[in-house]
Amino acid sequence: MGWCSCLSALSRGPRPWAGFCRGSWLSLLVYIVVGFGTLQAAPMPAAAEFSLPSLPYSANALEPAVDGRTMNIHHDRHHAAYVANLNAQIPSFPKLASLDLTTLQGSISKYPAAVRNNGGGHYNHSLFWTVMAPAGKGGKPSLTLTKAIKAGFGSQDAMQQQFNQAATSRFGSGWAWLIVKPDGTLAITSTANQDNPLMDLPGIERGTPILALDVWEHAYYLKYQNRRPEYISAWWDVVNWNDVNRRYAAAQSAKRV
Repeated sequence: MGWCSCLSALSRGPRPWAGFCRGSWLSLLVYIVVGFGTLQAAPMPAAAEFSLPSLPYSANALEPAVDGRTMNIHHDRHHAAYVANLNAQIPSFPKLASLDLTTLQGSISKYPAAVRNNGGGHYNHSLFWTVMAPAGKGGKPSLTLTKAIKAGFGSQDAMQQQFNQAATSRFGSGWAWLIVKPDGTLAITSTANQDNPLMDLPGIERGTPILALDVWEHAYYLKYQNRRPEYISAWWDVVNWNDVNRRYAAAQSAKRV
């Protein structure tokens, strides 16, 4: 009994394979394979989005310098909102889905305020969490970083005083930064709102951030109210110098390349 006869014997209803009776069994196989391939090749929607990083420590690990309630609200609500709002811009600007967060900062001038504010907010906070650590676990500046600090500011204390001044004098909301400039030297600067030194915007001193302090009120108000200088002073106890050292070394390596 031939192939088609077998099929006829096995079915009394409609036979979708009947058209293949005039050809070989290979025709049926090709039909099945091609049909399956068509199904497999169906386009699938892209799902590239920015995501909220987890805190690298528990929310109360930075106490007493930064209280746990502030950390929970700051990370779970404020930072999460920047991520969600940035993702909401992807349908309007599909190229965002192919950019990493750091690269985005360097081309931020090409996008509207919603991308600038939320993209900056996401980058700034992602860095901020990592440059802090529980008191006593952040290490100390490396020998190479210490040498650069002395060359740029005279001493560690002088650098911190200048940083404190930048953080204290930033009117309204913003950030204070320790950066590696394009020539490899260190500088202290500050930016308004969620801007940062990587952004290609006028009026911003460009450089690679290695240390950042958030001086928006939501970063300290529950514990310190209007006492921003007290918050800044306490914050030095939880600086993660191990991460700052790593960032400084990476910036120097990138400069040499």
